[in-house]
Amino acid sequence: MLVGSEMTYDEAIAFWYERINFEVRSAGPGDLKLERMRALLRLVGDPHERFRVVHVTGTKGKGSTCAMVATSLRAAGYRVGLFTSPHLVHVEERMRVNDTPITRDELAARMAQIAPAVRALEAGPWPPPTFFEISTALGFLHFVSRRVDFAVVEVGLGGRFDSTNVCHPLVSVITSIGFDHTAQLGSTLEAIAYQKAGIIKRRVPVVVGVTQPGPRAVIEHVADETGSRMVQLGRDFQYEYKPGPVIDGQEPRGLGAVRVSQEGRDGPTYELGLLGEHQAANAAVAVATLEELRREGVPIPDTAIARGLRDVKWPARIELVCARPVVILDSAHNVPSAEALVATLRQSVPVPGRKVVVFAVSSDKQFADILRLLGGYFDHFYLTRYGNNPRCVAPEQLVSTLQAVAPGRSASVHPTAHEAWHAARSAAGPDDLVCVTGSVFLAGELQDAVRESQPAGR
Repeated sequence: MLVGSEMTYDEAIAFWYERINFEVRSAGPGDLKLERMRALLRLVGDPHERFRVVHVTGTKGKGSTCAMVATSLRAAGYRVGLFTSPHLVHVEERMRVNDTPITRDELAARMAQIAPAVRALEAGPWPPPTFFEISTALGFLHFVSRRVDFAVVEVGLGGRFDSTNVCHPLVSVITSIGFDHTAQLGSTLEAIAYQKAGIIKRRVPVVVGVTQPGPRAVIEHVADETGSRMVQLGRDFQYEYKPGPVIDGQEPRGLGAVRVSQEGRDGPTYELGLLGEHQAANAAVAVATLEELRREGVPIPDTAIARGLRDVKWPARIELVCARPVVILDSAHNVPSAEALVATLRQSVPVPGRKVVVFAVSSDKQFADILRLLGGYFDHFYLTRYGNNPRCVAPEQLVSTLQAVAPGRSASVHPTAHEAWHAARSAAGPDDLVCVTGSVFLAGELQDAVRESQPAGR
């Protein structure tokens, strides 16, 4: 293992952000490989081999499912690492232990371990390690340093060639399949399913929340090839969603409940901490995943699962911030997530007044289809951009796209996200709904401003 000199936090961040970042510039198909990641981890002592892992991918729901599994394991008394991406505000959010982000001092210390390995690779035949590869190594080193019992690891992009796919999990999880990152993963659901099924390891069980026949068949074929037992939603486990009274007067109330049946046996009813029927589906996948860990000999009481599903926090996922007017902070950035957003608002958050949305999106997303979906629900669009990220679609382009896919919907253009938010919030009456959505980057930029929202008169 290479030894480097100490770093300050600012030096560590500068070193990290100098690397190629495919969250800012989209990756090409040839950019996604595992050999460089394995070489980097070898140089820092193969930390990924020193803790138990639950590995999760999916087009939508993977972050929420990771959070539910991690919170349940923590409630069962384990020390749990959680690796997710991207972050909302601070990069330290990507790697947590028992829901506490890595500290600045810890980040600097772990980066000092990684930097010599990165420089050694750069001096050899390898292309430079990327921002996300360094993130992955940093997270794994942090989990070893904090002596976690488990790490719940979210895939960054796809699965087969994602940097996290060097791990050897106790359970693999595929939450859903939908259209996203088609330039890297393929233009059909079956092609996307094949890439995500790449996380399935030989003789390691895989929990699958995918229900479309074509993608499910692809995943089943990969599971057969690897000798992996496939635990499938709709066949091996089912769920029943019970919506709750989300708003009572001026206050947010219960977010619903879910009952999961496994192998023909009805389980207990669990209160949900996240809003929407899609979160009940994610909860069912999480419960099935925890059951697989039980099969592996990990003690997890039902009471821990109940606490995990009830107490889970996963910000900016149809997050109800305020009741009058209704304010929703969300990060739907693909078609399946937009469908879940609209369906949840229709079912669980009815409002008598106007429904408006603050919207910005990345250029590699299917933003025309997203706007078409949102145009069937929202009355007015406050179109904007997030930060200075070159991936962001110009709001002027969004206007012309909206006019083409949702004729008659009104829109206004705002040069910054904060201007769009303040325009939307100041125009909202007590019976209206204001939603921020389209990108994790937008949600992160506006998070503090949105959370400061208060009902009129308070």
